[in-house]
Amino acid sequence: MPVASLVRHTRRALNVAVTVLPLAALALASAPLAAQEAPSTKPTVAIMYFTNGAFGKVEEYAPLSKGLAEMLITELSGNTNIRVVERDRIQTLIEEQNLAAGGRIDQATAVRSGKILGALHMLMGTFVVDTKERMRLDVRAINTETSELEFATTVSGKADNMLELLSQLATKLNQGLKLPDVPTAFQRGAAVGAKGPNQLKSMMLLSRALEQQDRKNNQAAIALYKESLQANPENARAKTLLASLERGSE
Repeated sequence: MPVASLVRHTRRALNVAVTVLPLAALALASAPLAAQEAPSTKPTVAIMYFTNGAFGKVEEYAPLSKGLAEMLITELSGNTNIRVVERDRIQTLIEEQNLAAGGRIDQATAVRSGKILGALHMLMGTFVVDTKERMRLDVRAINTETSELEFATTVSGKADNMLELLSQLATKLNQGLKLPDVPTAFQRGAAVGAKGPNQLKSMMLLSRALEQQDRKNNQAAIALYKESLQANPENARAKTLLASLERGSE
């Protein structure tokens, strides 16, 4: 090829390359942005395990620390306009941070834990069951941005109505924290079986099942979830957790 023709050919190739490469680079740079989801603007709530304040039968009621948190998470999650941190993440945090499950957590630890979980509202609760099986649930909420107490509330009644108490507690928290309104189609208490029988017995069994599940004793957990459902067939959360474990064991 003559030298002049070779030069013209090389220039054309370079021009094409200069035009194509920026476009390709632009496409590659913009592709991840297009695929990336917009960050959620929903307020995030995290619930630590309840502190055990039972009278007389402290060890017997200890599993409720997890069970009450699980059910409050379930009830609050019915508000699809907020994001609620799942219990599995709470359990992982407790293990990684060497926190006492069911033990009292100070405000500074709550703020630090909430930030790790990406939660604006960090909820810490205490349950009390007296010798006559009367129950009180106390919850306080810490704002992880200001590190201040932003809301505190309590409900009380018979321990055998604890799922109804949890439903009432969720309503108070939603209002007190000024969270977005609950969708009108949501039925309070349905997910936790708040109208079902034998709530104390069912919840004790579910709480023990959660402990076995965290220890990877899935067969023991399955048996306990089944007993929980026998006590209260309306306990929808026990049904969901049982089904999930049974699918995993197939």
